[in-house]
Amino acid sequence: MRKPSPKLKGIASKILRSEAQELINVAGRIDKSVVQAAKIILKNDGKVVVCGIGKSGLIGQKIVATLCSTGTQAVFLHASDALHGDLGIYRPGNPTILISKSGATDEIVRLIPLLREFNSPLIGIVGNNSSALADKVDVVLDATVSSEADPLGVVPTNSTTVTMAIGDALAAVLMTAKQFNQADFARYHPGGNLGRRLSLLVRDIMTPLEKIAIVKPNQNLKEVVLSMTKNPQGAAVVSNAKNKLLGIITDGDLRRGFTKNGNINELIVEDVMNENPVCIQSNSNLQAAVTLMEDRVSQISVLPVLDEHSQECVGLLRLHDIYQTKLI
Repeated sequence: MRKPSPKLKGIASKILRSEAQELINVAGRIDKSVVQAAKIILKNDGKVVVCGIGKSGLIGQKIVATLCSTGTQAVFLHASDALHGDLGIYRPGNPTILISKSGATDEIVRLIPLLREFNSPLIGIVGNNSSALADKVDVVLDATVSSEADPLGVVPTNSTTVTMAIGDALAAVLMTAKQFNQADFARYHPGGNLGRRLSLLVRDIMTPLEKIAIVKPNQNLKEVVLSMTKNPQGAAVVSNAKNKLLGIITDGDLRRGFTKNGNINELIVEDVMNENPVCIQSNSNLQAAVTLMEDRVSQISVLPVLDEHSQECVGLLRLHDIYQTKLI
């Protein structure tokens, strides 16, 4: 007979709650030492070397990627390779981040006297504060955890999550110290979706007024439907003769209006329009638009665009257009 299937429900939630709790624990003790580590890195004009082996090495590679993408030059050095020729990447004074859960990883500990010959300040992300590594580095970033989260309590789970999060915290402190901004981020990410959103402006992809249904407050809704069918942007702009925005009518507004009053001939624009629509300036970047449209309880799919100087309505921006736009 087959053995009863083990109960799987609740395991995933238990793992995630365990990791979340360990992150809360480390947050209460890490702030001062992360600032100390950041100051060491900021004193050096060269690159940061991040060193680890095994799972710690994989986390180290992620930390390197995060540092590089946020304005801090960094390279990954595999601990074993370092002992067999790869120390040639060093220049005097390069800060080094050594990662080890046990703090006793042989390849890491053996590197310390060699790195001191390069006058390399040492930062340890260590899971054992009583270890040899913790005793020999200049700054310890305390990555200790009470236990691992897996059912056996031995698989790197809580420890790797905490280590990666400490790397993120260090990168964030360095970003702040360097006043690293959205334009800088876009410069390092020209090919990605986020980089594109940060570098392109709303005016670059918005639909201009000549391709939008523009209506007046006293117009019959039948005329509005015809205009929106001719210019299918998902919304009509309600404006006066001077292009001052008075409101907006979306497809959803039309449906709700018809639901309340099924006679289209009895409804006019001001009966169903939104008089206070969320708007965006034409010189805003696309990421600001995405945040404005998505980071809310009820998401928005279309925004009126206002000129940043005259505040006149100059177009519409659809969320669909943001995700469909590609850099050439």
